[in-house]
Amino acid sequence: MKIVYLAAAAAVWSVCAFTKRSEAPTNSVLTPLEAVSVSEKAVMTSKDDAVKRGQYLVTIMGCADCHAPKKMTAQGPAPDMDRFLSGHNSAQPLGTFDKNILKTGEWVVFNGQSTAFAGPWGMSFAANLTPDETGIGNWSFEQFNTAMRKGKFKGLENSRPLMPPMPWFNYINIADEDMRAIFAYLKSIKPVSNVVPSYIPPAP
Repeated sequence: MKIVYLAAAAAVWSVCAFTKRSEAPTNSVLTPLEAVSVSEKAVMTSKDDAVKRGQYLVTIMGCADCHAPKKMTAQGPAPDMDRFLSGHNSAQPLGTFDKNILKTGEWVVFNGQSTAFAGPWGMSFAANLTPDETGIGNWSFEQFNTAMRKGKFKGLENSRPLMPPMPWFNYINIADEDMRAIFAYLKSIKPVSNVVPSYIPPAP
């Protein structure tokens, strides 16, 4: 029996003795520079993930339905990707319609781009959501959060309410991480210079 134990011990010793140093498991310790690099990569990955999550949320929430000018295609109007999420195109004429139908309170009118809207509240225009200074380029996350959760124009506490058809009340309970992801995505898209017209109150 002793011979068996000795043979086993010798076999284990020979394996350990002839294992290359590079093959042996080591507890590697990162240098400060390496640690910073790993940290930066983690932040970049986290940011990329947030932007992708934001893009997904903006898509399923249908933000482009109102906030993107449209191009006519064989399948009907589609978002103009050159002006994506830039709001109502201020350079495009509005056209006319019979405003008397609004006084009944039974009708709401959308322009052909679905970026301008008229109803009992007056006339409102889809905002520029791109990171240009005419959009949300100068906004803080706190402003964006206030606009989305409290329905405040430009996200300012003492400003007027956001007008219909902006369904901000549907977003009150969005998870904080999702709200930050939406903001991160909007800050990552192409900036488009476009000063959206001011809200027009209803005629007396």
